[in-house]
Amino acid sequence: MGFMAVCVRQSRNNIINHVKSKMGLLGLTNLSSSLNNDHSTLSTASLAKDLRNQISVFENNPTLYRTRRFESTKPHQRSGVHSNGASSQFLDFPGGQVAFTPEMRFISESPKERIPCYRVLDDDGQLIQGSIDVGKEIAVKMYSDMATLQTMDTIFYEAQRQGRISFYLTTIGEEAINIASAAALTIDDFVVPQYREPGVLLWRGFTLQQFANQCFSNKDDDCRGRQMPIHYGSKKLNYFTVASTIASQLPHAVGVAYSLKMDGKDACAVTYFGDGGSSEGDFHAALNFAAVTEAPVLFICRNNGWAISTPTSDQFRSDGIVVRGEAYGVRSIRVDGNDTLALYSTVRAAREMAIREQRPILVEALTYRVGHHSTSDDSTKYRPVDEIELWRSARDPIARFRKWIESNGWWSGEAESELRSNVRKQLLDAIQVAERTEKPPLADIFTDVYDVPPSNLSEQEKWLRETIKIHPQDYPSDFTL
Repeated sequence: MGFMAVCVRQSRNNIINHVKSKMGLLGLTNLSSSLNNDHSTLSTASLAKDLRNQISVFENNPTLYRTRRFESTKPHQRSGVHSNGASSQFLDFPGGQVAFTPEMRFISESPKERIPCYRVLDDDGQLIQGSIDVGKEIAVKMYSDMATLQTMDTIFYEAQRQGRISFYLTTIGEEAINIASAAALTIDDFVVPQYREPGVLLWRGFTLQQFANQCFSNKDDDCRGRQMPIHYGSKKLNYFTVASTIASQLPHAVGVAYSLKMDGKDACAVTYFGDGGSSEGDFHAALNFAAVTEAPVLFICRNNGWAISTPTSDQFRSDGIVVRGEAYGVRSIRVDGNDTLALYSTVRAAREMAIREQRPILVEALTYRVGHHSTSDDSTKYRPVDEIELWRSARDPIARFRKWIESNGWWSGEAESELRSNVRKQLLDAIQVAERTEKPPLADIFTDVYDVPPSNLSEQEKWLRETIKIHPQDYPSDFTL
């Protein structure tokens, strides 16, 4: 008898936990109190009665306990299989009604036709049809920032080749994705980037001097010299600091979006990634996470054909990235990544849907990485030079957009020369200032993580200072102790 009482006491806790997991904490007060009374034994009959009562409450008041779900996940009836004849049978199943078929048919591994690509401007910069709601002010700013980004990439790339900075990575060929998407957002939207989106920061007001300070890792760098060059970040501009790890930013963006949703903010999260990032597990986890939590997040994929030296043909067999959205219940669209107007209108519409309907959106932008992957790469070793030149000249997004604003009378050759000259001068001045500015103090390596540094961290700082004093020739002379 004593053994049976022990078993019942152990089982009752398991029962409580199981029912709580199914019902939530609401409505379990009576059940918990009845199971956790002072009696040393508990009758099976009384336990069963309590459980029946609580389950009855749950069934009669389902809205008290259920979480918000897509309407399509609810079965329409409890009766299961319905039939109006052999050919019209269907099954009520979570997700909606599923029709039965006597024909054994496998789903094709690929559609007969590829998903079409949304486009507004043709290769000559002319509207394909109709008109577009983009005024002179925003159009000129988009073009100016695209040209500025291209000039910045060219000069910083040269600075790295001269040994003045340790690393650099360009956005050449992908300027439209950077600037047009940024123009379609608001400053309240949180950006969780990969590493090829400095144009988003540029649009939001990050100065050329701030870019230079980060690349030269001086004391005015917002990251205090703790990051590799081009790993920008700005709390003020709602731009999360870049991480090198591929696709790790995607689940983070969903978490940010879910937080915005819980706080009732009129904003969304936006995250960027390349086609190579879609081959990571974090991509799949993030899309599923976003769909289930109905998080207002935009996934913008820069499908530029290459994951460093790996072509898309060696990465996947699906029709790009856009088709994967449907599998996870995420609304998706494919857009010409070198068409500034198409990108602007797409991201603008996607943002509105994400916030108004509280849902994730996947945007696949087809483009091409004209530059090398980074200064550590030589893409001519694995890509035909004529292929690169085709995209650099005939399919350049900046040249195409320039034709459109010039046709509207909003731009001229004189304005172009003045812009390029001024930006180049500003950049060269910014680099000289950044080079002369002191490096961050040694102590900054060990701060901003713990309120009170633990003893092992303090010991490491002490050892580092001693090492620098013993071997000063191995450390920069301008390194502030």
